[in-house]
Amino acid sequence: MNDEWVSLFSGGKDSSWALYQALEHGLNVTTLVTVHPSGDSYMYHVPATDLTSLAAESIGIDLLEIDPGELDAESTIDAGAQGDRELEPLEAALEELAAELDLAGVTAGAIESEFQTSRIEAMCERLEIELYAPLWQRDPEALAAEMLEAGFEITIVQVAAYGLDESWLGRTLDAEAIEELQALNEEYGVHILGEGGEFETIVTDGPHMQRAIELDYDVEWDEPGGRGRLRITDARLAEKK
Repeated sequence: MNDEWVSLFSGGKDSSWALYQALEHGLNVTTLVTVHPSGDSYMYHVPATDLTSLAAESIGIDLLEIDPGELDAESTIDAGAQGDRELEPLEAALEELAAELDLAGVTAGAIESEFQTSRIEAMCERLEIELYAPLWQRDPEALAAEMLEAGFEITIVQVAAYGLDESWLGRTLDAEAIEELQALNEEYGVHILGEGGEFETIVTDGPHMQRAIELDYDVEWDEPGGRGRLRITDARLAEKK
């Protein structure tokens, strides 16, 4: 049996790109793993992770979903300890998988976060598996161009940064949007790929997907807070455009 890989998968652009690159480079990815945080998280992408089941069906790879229970930040511990605590359910699940599979490693979509990447690296060392992180320390503009050139259709589902208003919710992250984000980066420091949590995305279509994801949603906007999100009311797989 070929060595098997697990893809840490939120359905967002970064984890989807890491998965796509792994497949393009011939890694035998047999399982997608999604953690569903109950609230804000130091370690995981939070918005719209319930759509990963549709994405997995479209991609054609089995999905393992992890409910970590109540892992909201506690006031009595610092961020580092909270990050370690959030990682425990994922590590336990991967340990179980390693007992069942010929597990070679995991893919991850981290770009610049030392906080997340250092913990995932340490976890992989403990499990004696490899980490494949093809986005790590890549130029954001180059990454964005590669995603669009490959045919990724990326939808913004949450924003939380000065300069990003309600009009960005539900918007496709296309070349025009990237140009506007470059200007917002120069003016306000907004990360072009939202690495600092400025915005969150889901991939609704791509070359690794057999069918596209169609969404119905309402927009929820917090005017005083300057942040908002899409509340998905329906999602389904459809023929590619």
